[in-house]
Amino acid sequence: MRILLVEDDVMLGDGIRAGLKLADYAVDWVHDGEAARLALLDHAYQACVLDLGLPKRDGLSVLKELRQRGNPLPILILTARDSSADKIAGLDAGADDYLTKPFDLLELQARLRALIRRAGGTSTPILEHAGVMLDPASKRVTRDGQPVPLSAREYALLHDLLSHKQHIRSRSQLEESLYAWGEETGSNTVEVYIHQLRKKLGADFIRTVRGLGYRLDDTR
Repeated sequence: MRILLVEDDVMLGDGIRAGLKLADYAVDWVHDGEAARLALLDHAYQACVLDLGLPKRDGLSVLKELRQRGNPLPILILTARDSSADKIAGLDAGADDYLTKPFDLLELQARLRALIRRAGGTSTPILEHAGVMLDPASKRVTRDGQPVPLSAREYALLHDLLSHKQHIRSRSQLEESLYAWGEETGSNTVEVYIHQLRKKLGADFIRTVRGLGYRLDDTR
């Protein structure tokens, strides 16, 4: 899952990015509101962690513009502004959640999971298809009740496919979900991970839709 982090404090931003990467998020990090606006125009994200007191453009104006364009991206405001008036303004502007600094990184991760889950139209954290179950909180994957060990990239790819199991996912969409800026991707990277998942979950678990991409087998 690819997340946009908007934070101008270098030390704090570096810590948040490291913590989210450990939770298997691909994280793009920008330091000001204008860079955030451009990133949100040009890239697809599963969620955004947004500070309010930013250089060049305030986070609240970034949020308002995003909502005016009709973009429903889950937004979690993360800020030192802790008054009731600030919280009301942020939520009324379209934020989905509001967390004040200082904060607990595990709580931030849990709130992101909840936002992404609700955006996907489900209240349960467990993703399931054809006997395969993925628990985002524990990062545990099972097939017919048996644990399936996955690498971080395999896990991220499976999470993406399970989160969009009614849709075909193109190679470029999967790459966008798996990799942050600056992370190199090989010409057949997605195909390699698809092959590895098929070996672990069954050859027909993931279907190739010629010329379009991949989807979970819908005949089960």
